[in-house]
Amino acid sequence: MTDLLPELLATLGKRLPAAQLTSLHACLRDADGPSDTILDRWSADHPAAGLPAELSAVREAWRKELPLLPGAALALSLAAAAAAASNSMPPPELVVSGPTSSAIPIRLTSGIAIDVIRSAETSLLIASFAAYGIAEIVTELRAAAERDVRIDLILEERTSAARAFAPLRDSVRIWHRAHDSVGSSLHAKVIAADRRIALMGSANLTGRALRDNVEIGVILRDPGSVGRLTDHLHWLTGPEAGYLRRG
Repeated sequence: MTDLLPELLATLGKRLPAAQLTSLHACLRDADGPSDTILDRWSADHPAAGLPAELSAVREAWRKELPLLPGAALALSLAAAAAAASNSMPPPELVVSGPTSSAIPIRLTSGIAIDVIRSAETSLLIASFAAYGIAEIVTELRAAAERDVRIDLILEERTSAARAFAPLRDSVRIWHRAHDSVGSSLHAKVIAADRRIALMGSANLTGRALRDNVEIGVILRDPGSVGRLTDHLHWLTGPEAGYLRRG
C-alpha cells in the first residue's frame, strides 16, 4: 500500500467548501467501492474547478491500493482530514484603508498588499477593476517576476487598468473579459499568493484606495479557501468558461 490515497483525501478535505464536503462524504459513505456509479453521478453534479478529476484520482488510488475498503471508511478519512484542516487554520484578519480606530486591531491595506506580493514563491493572481498610481506595487511585482513567480492580472479593460502595469511588459499575463457586456464589469479585487494567502476587499489597486479611501477588506491564510478562490479565477481564464481572454 502507498500513501497516495490518504494524501488525495487530505487534499480534498482541505479544499472543499462545507456544502460540497458534506455531499461527497454522504456519497462515499453510500458507495460500495471505487466503481460504484453513485460516484459517477456525484462527479456529473459537481463539474466545477476540477472536482471530477480529483475524485477520479481518488477512485483510481482506491482501486489500486485498497479495493476492498468500504466507502464508509473513505468518508470517515475525508471528514477527519477536513476537521484537522479547519482546526489548524489561522483566523481571518481585518484590513482597512483610510482612518483607523481603536475598535479592533487592524492592518492597513497598502502594507498588506505589499506583504502578500512579497510572500509569493511560485504564483500571484491579482484582480482589480481599476489600477493607477501604484508605483510601489509595480516595483514589487517586478521583483516577484525576477524570482520566477508567475503573475496573472485580471483587469477591467474599460478602466484601462492594464496601463499601470505597462513597465512589466512580458513579465505578467494580463486577462480581460472576452465579451464586453453592457451593465457588466469585472469588479473583483483580489491579491492571492501561492494558493495559500489572499487579500480581498473593496479596494482597487489605486493609490487612493490602498491608502486614503475608506476601504475594508480581509486577509485569508487558509490554503483550502484560497485554493478554491484561485481555482475559480483560473477557471475563468480557461476555454470551458470562455469568460476571459489574454489582454
